[in-house]
Amino acid sequence: MDKVKLFVGNLSYDTTIETLVEVASAHGKVVDSYKPVGKGFGFLTFETAEQAQAALDAMNGMELDGRTLKVDFAQPREERPRRSFSGGGRRDFGGRRDNGGYRNDRRF
Repeated sequence: MDKVKLFVGNLSYDTTIETLVEVASAHGKVVDSYKPVGKGFGFLTFETAEQAQAALDAMNGMELDGRTLKVDFAQPREERPRRSFSGGGRRDFGGRRDNGGYRNDRRF
């Protein structure tokens, strides 16, 4: 049987992955879970499509930690071109440093 992954969005930043798995486990066996720290989403993987569908039906629109959950089947991550942050060294943004109020020649 193929495992099925659900996306769970609109999570409170206070919601832990343990809490999310506990709520989802009432609807099927969670075999994998992931919630990035400081993000408002997570992923739950269920053993079967039927379990995932039951969890989706029960949890979508449910309130958890003061937030209304948005649950859907996870989509494959789309490939995006990598961004390059190289190519240039320092940039001059036109600002001027005057070292604490004195000009660079510092006369006392």
